[in-house]
Amino acid sequence: MELEKFAHQLRLMVLLTQNYTMTIEEVGQKLCMSRRTIYRYIDAFKNMGFIVKKEGSRYRLDPLSPFFRDIASDIQFSEDEALTISQVLNSVYDNSFQVRALREKLAKLYDTEVLARHGVDNHVAQNITTIFQAIRQERILVLKDYRSGSSNKVSNRIVEPYMFINQNNEVRCFELTTNMNKTFKISRIGSTEMLDLLWSHKSDHAPFFNDLFGFTGEQRIPVSLVLGQLATNVLLEEYPDAQRQLSPTKDGCHRLDTEVCSYLGIGRFVLGLYEDIKIVDSPEFADYMKRRIAKIASNK
Repeated sequence: MELEKFAHQLRLMVLLTQNYTMTIEEVGQKLCMSRRTIYRYIDAFKNMGFIVKKEGSRYRLDPLSPFFRDIASDIQFSEDEALTISQVLNSVYDNSFQVRALREKLAKLYDTEVLARHGVDNHVAQNITTIFQAIRQERILVLKDYRSGSSNKVSNRIVEPYMFINQNNEVRCFELTTNMNKTFKISRIGSTEMLDLLWSHKSDHAPFFNDLFGFTGEQRIPVSLVLGQLATNVLLEEYPDAQRQLSPTKDGCHRLDTEVCSYLGIGRFVLGLYEDIKIVDSPEFADYMKRRIAKIASNK
């Protein structure tokens, strides 16, 4: 009898720590428990120090309860760590089994609304949460009352969202009405509605990349530079991630081998330190810089 009672308590504990809240009726249906028994167990949880959250008629156990924190401190990510992992997973175009599994596990362990609320208002956070769920479940989404930046027109967009970019400020989607991959700013979305329809154009979802200098695009262009000490120091100060793309040369300089989505960002960097930088093995970029310099000279 005691073992059966303990098993019921554990099942209730597991159920109330999932990534959603539940009513007493819903709990009773899932666990075949009476309302009286559920209330008694919830009161017991409170007396044992668990943090019981109640939102209207819905309940859940806070994962920050001391018991959970004690057993999970060495194996569970902090909220900030979970946020960082979430941003990384949703800013890369990778639908491999391993990445999908990580996204699923993160979504189960952490409230996506908590992840979404970092640094944004509630309205934007709700949109991010719905988009996150649509990406995870590979569902079609309606971006309601989306305001276009170019025409300022407001319309509904039916899309397959597949990747967050620009620190979760934008989402990359395949738009069904135009059969094109497009980038939508989340701040311009009125509201979001996830439909009970799965993606049907997954093979058309184009990769989207972020380069070292903050530019994005579907294509990557290789560029190589040899940097003197000053240029190397400035590069690492402004773009710390460049460290992985640098290699030392025999004459004490550093070679940068990177891929860019646009010549604009790297071009600005080179123009600011042109005396300490040499373009190598990149004839197209060298031609671009010649045109830029010629245009600057002609404007004098």
